[in-house]
Amino acid sequence: MRITVLGSAAGGGFPQWNCNCRNCAGLRAGTLNAKARTQSSIFVRPDAGTDNIDGGDGIDGVLFNASPDILEQIRSHPALQPARAVRDSAIAGVVLMDGQIDHATGLFMLRERSTPLPLWCTDPVEEDLSQGNPVLRVLGHYCGVQRHVIALDGTAFTVPGVADLSFRALPLSSKAAPYSPHREQPVPGDNIGMLMTDTRSSRSVFYAPGLGDITPPVFDAMCSADCVLVDGTFWTDDEMPRLGLSGKTARAIGHLPQSGAGGMIEWLAKLPVRTRRLLIHINNTNPILDENSPERAVLTRAGIEVCEDGMELQV
Repeated sequence: MRITVLGSAAGGGFPQWNCNCRNCAGLRAGTLNAKARTQSSIFVRPDAGTDNIDGGDGIDGVLFNASPDILEQIRSHPALQPARAVRDSAIAGVVLMDGQIDHATGLFMLRERSTPLPLWCTDPVEEDLSQGNPVLRVLGHYCGVQRHVIALDGTAFTVPGVADLSFRALPLSSKAAPYSPHREQPVPGDNIGMLMTDTRSSRSVFYAPGLGDITPPVFDAMCSADCVLVDGTFWTDDEMPRLGLSGKTARAIGHLPQSGAGGMIEWLAKLPVRTRRLLIHINNTNPILDENSPERAVLTRAGIEVCEDGMELQV
């Protein structure tokens, strides 16, 4: 399978519009060795195969999360607009990992479809996006939504029009959106990780942009995958309070920090040697955005990559 990282930042993107932290100010001033990033989303499609001489253009795939930056992301990646008809898109369906603003409000920008938008999400996410933030109800006045339930019992599903790819969801320990009735009383399905498998090659990817704790089933899925793209939001648990930007720690808002005891770096070190390790959904305050930082050097020595917009992964 092929994965295009459309956006690699956390909510607000990088630089964040109203932020003058060291990272955001440095990027604007040109004094920081870093790249701008849009809000996190990936596009997954099958390998082109040797019989496809155009390199895979025109092959439909699955959009994982629809960020507020989706129009910019489509413009930046021609594979999502193959131009096979007067109106066209390579997006065969959308899968939501949660109901957060930075992962769901881009659905508004897909409203010009002539047929209902095929959408996969869990029941708690469907509830949040029909009540607390009624995106799905609003879309009913435009193209409408053809909603498919994501099961939490390990049952795999496929997306029509996308050959040779199978998807299996795992409930995650994280946080629902602030407008969710489950914000402080989590229920299974508020957040999910996804194990994606190419049924021809049996190669797989585990994707979890929001991850507050690594449970045994989640770690098993990570170990089974050839590549993992996991939560890279914060470097330290106290990152936001220390900068005076929030009173809540990383773990309190559902994100496992990279550093420290029990952090993401420790967990990734336990994976099989063959596993490719990448961080995605990186907050604008995270020092790993600075490619010259000591924190980035720690990741490099640990064999951990930092996702950036436009990155292409062949798995």
